[in-house]
Amino acid sequence: MTDAPLRIFLIAGEESGDQLGAKLMRALRARHDGIAFEGVGGHAMEVEGLRSLFPLTDIAVMGITAVVARLPSIVQRVYRTVNAIVASRPDAVVIIDSPDFTHAVAKRVRRRLPSIPIINYVSPSVWAWRPGRAKKMCAYVNHVLALKPFEPEAHRRLGGPPCTYVGHPLIERLDTLRPGPGERRGLEGEPANLLVLPGSRRSEISRLMEPFGAALGLVQARSARPFAVTVPAVAHLADEIARGVERWPVPARVVRGEEEKYAAFRSAQAALAASGTVTLELALSGVPMVVAYKVSKLEEQLKYFIKVPSIVLANLILGENVIPERVQWDCTPEKLAETLLPLLSDSPERRAQIEAFRRLDGLMHVGAENPSEGAARIVLDEVGKGRLGFQNRPAA
Repeated sequence: MTDAPLRIFLIAGEESGDQLGAKLMRALRARHDGIAFEGVGGHAMEVEGLRSLFPLTDIAVMGITAVVARLPSIVQRVYRTVNAIVASRPDAVVIIDSPDFTHAVAKRVRRRLPSIPIINYVSPSVWAWRPGRAKKMCAYVNHVLALKPFEPEAHRRLGGPPCTYVGHPLIERLDTLRPGPGERRGLEGEPANLLVLPGSRRSEISRLMEPFGAALGLVQARSARPFAVTVPAVAHLADEIARGVERWPVPARVVRGEEEKYAAFRSAQAALAASGTVTLELALSGVPMVVAYKVSKLEEQLKYFIKVPSIVLANLILGENVIPERVQWDCTPEKLAETLLPLLSDSPERRAQIEAFRRLDGLMHVGAENPSEGAARIVLDEVGKGRLGFQNRPAA
């Protein structure tokens, strides 16, 4: 492809997508001179030169009740984004995660500008629930860039669009996640370093702080060895987490910022964590863990539609439920403590997790390209197909 000027329109819907979008922008610029970006993003993408149509906070809402409350405003932002794309007529549109917003935009863009390639960066969880979405995506998505190695096969099985595993962004952070010489002591050291991660959203910490604290009290009463608790806190909830920690029956150190968080990862021997991307971070760092989660009564009803054997990313990638999970009614202090205790000694449960973590590298390997570079290559490939008038999708 010659380095003719290109315009790429990117749409991120929350902070994690903003980070992916910024890395993609850098990778695209490295592969192609004369490229301009437009779209919706946050601070990271703006640093790379994007002028966002509106603040990311206008659409970055989580949970059913929050989305319903903001629905009129979100719908308005959908149409504003579609109109901006139609006016700009970019060479490609890249939608990044947040499918409730980004796919609503993509469907409308496809109807109004059918020749523009649309690339979906981060596959929706079609393998977990609403599998019919995969086939429907063929009408408005040219290519899916997957973060999980099992997702291309899921899209193939469900009749979805072409899908390529480009790699999870955590692959680019292994040096940060993994301990250097002397950073992680053996179990013979005293005390054990225990990480506790109650979540990155206010709804999560409001439901998990109390059972996590009570579980730690039970572990302290039953453990044959002492342990030191470290709680990495996201910046916007750090004060709230610190106040909650003060009510725990065991002392705990709250750390703030990524540097201190990953230093705590590299020295930890075990963890108690809310479900989420942090559990894959822990697995790649080699930290045995117990995973827990609680949702509202309304959100609990979604369990009848979810077809997945685990809520833990590492379990799904490994293909076995080696990491124990305590969800909803199982998320009690007694059950959390009972599951966490064996991880503080050289137990079969601990050894099974550590052995499984050693297999993750091979399963998540992507070759010489890092995830951002692989994603940029495919975006530019789709731009080339679009310019040739080729649409790599079934007719709508």
